[in-house]
Amino acid sequence: MEILYSIVALFCAVFISFQAWKFLNWVWLKPRKVEKWLREQGFNGNSYRFLIGDYKEIAMMGKEAQSKPINFGNDIVPRVMPFIHQSVQNHGENCFIWFGTKPAVFISDPEMIKEVLSKNYIFQKPSTPLDKLLAQGIAAYETDKWAKHRRLINPAFHLDKLKHMLPSFYLSCADMLSKWENIVPSEGSCELDVWPYLQTMTSDAISRTAFGSNYEEGRKIFELQKEQGGLVLQAFLKLYIPGWRFLPTKTNRRMKEIVKEVESTILGIISKRMHGIEAGEAYSDDLLGILLESNFKEMRQNGNEYGMSLKEVIEECKLFYIAGQETTSALLAWTMISLSKHSDWQVRAREEVQQVFGSDKPDFQELNHLKIVTMIFHEVLRLYPPAIMLGRTVHKETTIGNVILPAGVQIFLPTVLLHHDTKIWGDNAKEFNPERFSEGVSKATKGKLSYFPFGGGPRICIGQNFAMLEAKMALAMILQRYSFELSPSYAHAPDMINLPIPTSIITKQK
Repeated sequence: MEILYSIVALFCAVFISFQAWKFLNWVWLKPRKVEKWLREQGFNGNSYRFLIGDYKEIAMMGKEAQSKPINFGNDIVPRVMPFIHQSVQNHGENCFIWFGTKPAVFISDPEMIKEVLSKNYIFQKPSTPLDKLLAQGIAAYETDKWAKHRRLINPAFHLDKLKHMLPSFYLSCADMLSKWENIVPSEGSCELDVWPYLQTMTSDAISRTAFGSNYEEGRKIFELQKEQGGLVLQAFLKLYIPGWRFLPTKTNRRMKEIVKEVESTILGIISKRMHGIEAGEAYSDDLLGILLESNFKEMRQNGNEYGMSLKEVIEECKLFYIAGQETTSALLAWTMISLSKHSDWQVRAREEVQQVFGSDKPDFQELNHLKIVTMIFHEVLRLYPPAIMLGRTVHKETTIGNVILPAGVQIFLPTVLLHHDTKIWGDNAKEFNPERFSEGVSKATKGKLSYFPFGGGPRICIGQNFAMLEAKMALAMILQRYSFELSPSYAHAPDMINLPIPTSIITKQK
């Protein structure tokens, strides 16, 4: 019996020692080894700090930066990502920062960025447990699963399908402008907070184009996803402790409740659609209808394993709402802010709209003739990109350019830093100057991948044409009817998740 106890005790000791070694390797030995490797590759950054890395400084500087507005200007980096701004200032473009025990390196060379974005099977998107609380879908999937979903979703975003969505864009914008009509006097001007109206309009548009429903039916999904986005960002900026998300904190409970409510609401929409199809109704010409048709066709031809499950369809619908609503409303808000500060460009854009459309309803072909409006949008996307940074990770030792990265290292492609780089765009890089895009994006960037507001490579945003078409329709209709300037009460406070309140002085066009 004593021998048995000794064997058990020895086994326990070995097991505990092994787990202790794994823990020590995770929290200290491996990070220190990777740090030495990165420094030998020419990267610089803070020395690794036990378990927390740079989290404390990231959270502290983020909270301080967000506590007050800044003077108006397009130099938004110190406010929206203050720690990264400081890191680049202190350590140069080739720097790294620590997210707990994992480092993230910054890649700013356009050729290396092109390599990262083009080799999407090697350089994959990093994921955290928090991501699953917001949405999965094509934006989160990798390798073959991503390729399958991209193939099935592509038909919904073909230009010939987008043409049929113009009436939905028009109705949503017309609803917004009819509300303004009841507020703005026929003579003179009034102060109006346009941000909630832009959010409502783009939410209405995604509800109509994705689900064939109006804004009121989709409002619940939008409000819940918006709340979830804020909670996920708050959690991300805090010190990440493994297993923390499983604790029954107030925030964790709320995030789980939101997941259930959103999925239940979308499931109800899909179920109604499925019952209609089973009863002999034709597929609807909205995003969900096209997706279901593409999915069923694939499964009929190649088997169920080649299609999406119901859960995966729900995740894609959740992603429709996040990507389809936030990107366009943000672009329109920053465009109105920029045109308020640069009234000469507002006049030029309005003259172009009046020349192309007059007071008529914009159509697809005419929207594509808006050269000045397109230049303005490109400049706004340069200064205020939808994603200020793109993240990738490597799962094995990988060479990029002349750099060798160890497995597990994250890669940051700092979109906003490249978009504001004076070496690329000249001394006026932080100034609003749409003229730089007068001959197109390729000419403005000299053929280099230094402008990528919608990403790049095979994973370039599938909905970029959708967003641009909706934005053109909305801005054209606004310019036809109103002129605008910033209110004295406007506070310039750009944020990663919530835009400032663009309060405007709105005047009806004669």
